[in-house]
Amino acid sequence: MTLAERAVRRLTAMDRHPQPPLLRLRHPLVLMHGFGVLAAFRRGGMLHEQAMHLRKRGVWAFAPNVSPYHTVTARADQWEARFERILRETDAEQFHLVAHSMGGLDARFLVSRRGWGERVATLTTVSTPHRGATAADYVMEQPERLRRLVADAAEWLGRQTLPDDDASDFLRAVREMRPAYVQNEFNPATPDHPSVQYRSYAGRAGRGTDVAISPFFRLLNAVIYEREGVNDGYVATESARWGDFRGLLDGDHARQVGLAAGGLRRAPDADAFYRRLPEDLADEGG
Repeated sequence: MTLAERAVRRLTAMDRHPQPPLLRLRHPLVLMHGFGVLAAFRRGGMLHEQAMHLRKRGVWAFAPNVSPYHTVTARADQWEARFERILRETDAEQFHLVAHSMGGLDARFLVSRRGWGERVATLTTVSTPHRGATAADYVMEQPERLRRLVADAAEWLGRQTLPDDDASDFLRAVREMRPAYVQNEFNPATPDHPSVQYRSYAGRAGRGTDVAISPFFRLLNAVIYEREGVNDGYVATESARWGDFRGLLDGDHARQVGLAAGGLRRAPDADAFYRRLPEDLADEGG
């Protein structure tokens, strides 16, 4: 077989097994995780697998980790150190943020109150409690002894997730996610930055929908439904709307980051969603 014939055969084989198209963004993309136990289920971090999935498609994606059980202010200190490192590594002037759950409040705080507005091109939030979470009210309504037991367990989990995290404050963080605090204190002090494009997605599952929900979320799903309506097991659909609302995700809070059945197996549709985000950004010149 001649060299030309071998080349034709290789090209024909490539046509039968096409490679995934590259996604070309002008800026790096940083994935920010949320609050809670979900962050303890994965080696490498909550959104590590989504970042690696995007890297295979040419996206300069990062998924750093911060304390899963701390306040927005404390987590912001940790995020800033991660952002600075990413900028040094990439020599980029700006980056895109995609933030799940409480990560969206962290991102808004950093953009509005920590001076990151000029470095962030877009902020996309996914099931972020922009108007607070009645799940936090429910936790704080429980007997003090039970709250303390839950807090101790959560803070222990946090140390397993981030070994150098010795200062988690679960109960204070929960208090700061209550609707009264977010709506009356956090939001007025955290206005949108004029140069940042804000986009959002909301999740839905369980009560009031035809979308299955993990047993892990059923209790909170029912509680939140009675107080706020349709939700994803943690965050109400209406609470997650912010800026340019891009649509609903059919999946509970865990499935949105690639976990299902309490974290025991992957939910591959999350890869498709996180792949679509840079596709949209690239189409819009990002």
